[in-house]
Amino acid sequence: MVLQVAESIGKRVLALCDVFGLFFIFLCEVLIALITTRLRLRKLFEQMRFVGVDSINIILLTGAFSGAVLALQSYIGFKRFGAEEFIGPVVALSLTRELGPVLTGLMVTGRAGSAIAAEIGTMQITEQIDALKTLTINVNQYLMVPRILGSVIIMPFLTVFSMMCGIIGGYVISVYVLNLNGEQYISGIKSFLEFSDITGGLIKSSVFGLILSWVGCYKGYYTSGGAKGVGIATTQSVVTASILILISNYFLATMLFK
Repeated sequence: MVLQVAESIGKRVLALCDVFGLFFIFLCEVLIALITTRLRLRKLFEQMRFVGVDSINIILLTGAFSGAVLALQSYIGFKRFGAEEFIGPVVALSLTRELGPVLTGLMVTGRAGSAIAAEIGTMQITEQIDALKTLTINVNQYLMVPRILGSVIIMPFLTVFSMMCGIIGGYVISVYVLNLNGEQYISGIKSFLEFSDITGGLIKSSVFGLILSWVGCYKGYYTSGGAKGVGIATTQSVVTASILILISNYFLATMLFK
């Protein structure tokens, strides 16, 4: 009985190691293609437009309402202690350090990460990727590098817009709904917000861009099972990338904001 349990655990651990090993080997192959082959700039810009420009509306709405509700909830708590003047710094620090990068990463994962997995997965099951290999085209250079590099580059720009809209949303709620002093809101941000808070959030967003595109490309490339397999790979890419973003957020926060 004990041996059977140990054997079952061992098989699961070995299977998990195989998955993680294949996952990291995939990224290493993409990085080698990035270094050793010529970058396709047109495809890079296309992916930056797809991941970044096409996601801007969602990011603006998410950031604005996140800042608004954060200001409202902060007011409810701070009013009990007469500390309403700290609403501005709390909103700004929360958005630049955590909410801006994390919410942007999760929203882009749902919109662009799933699309990456579905697109590459469809190419895999329709044998388009095999056709590219037959034509001696480097698949990593042609498909993976533009998507991963484009996501890493464009995510900080999306995060900046999310941060700005969140702070503006918090200002609107604080001044026009809660009737607080707008000058106090702004001066509090100037006093407490540091440049390292912003750069730390932007570094996190680049890492999140790497994660969502890496997972999307990996799940799409190893898709099997026809149309049903594409749906499964798309769902798995969103769930896996979202979990990895939340996990990595903790470790990044520990390293960046000691």
